[in-house]
Amino acid sequence: MSPRGRRPGGEDTRAAIVTAARTEFAQRGYDGTSLRGVAREAGVDPKLVHHYFDGKSELFVEVMAFPANPAVLVEQIAAAPRDALGETLARVFLAVWDGPEGRERFAAMFAAAAAHEEHARMVREFVGREVLHRVVESMHADPDVGPRQKEALEVRVALGAAQLIGMGLLRYVVKVPAVADASVDELVAILGPTLQHHLVPPSPH
Repeated sequence: MSPRGRRPGGEDTRAAIVTAARTEFAQRGYDGTSLRGVAREAGVDPKLVHHYFDGKSELFVEVMAFPANPAVLVEQIAAAPRDALGETLARVFLAVWDGPEGRERFAAMFAAAAAHEEHARMVREFVGREVLHRVVESMHADPDVGPRQKEALEVRVALGAAQLIGMGLLRYVVKVPAVADASVDELVAILGPTLQHHLVPPSPH
């Protein structure tokens, strides 16, 4: 017998978890939301949240309707040869967002972020913790790398992300013809070297 007030498993339960998560993320932001809090809001056993979703980032991906899981994308980027990191990052970004569904999601996500601070905070915290931070950690897994070096790299990774998001806004939202009509290969050829410079600065001579 299920505890009083808690839902049994099923599609309705999954939907209730997603609805509760949407409320929790909006009220508490990404960093302040816990899976236990989502379970409490949904009226379900916390184990059910873990049953349907492999962690908070996967639940957030579902709530935001991202077309891909950023954790998987970070793995693809981290596996790229160091001298092809910028090109890989540009191709992965375009592969995710360039389809019809991706374009709609991108436009909706950033329109909401521009209009609502709570939405912007969710996206900001999620991108910071689950994307930028993971990219930095994968690039500097060496324990001898100091905090100052990691902090400098975080700035570089964030600038690279700004370049991609800016391109995405021009391509998918504002639809500036020169950018909206360019092929993926054209954009990668232009963006790749700039991103490479952000992520892997040349060694001082």
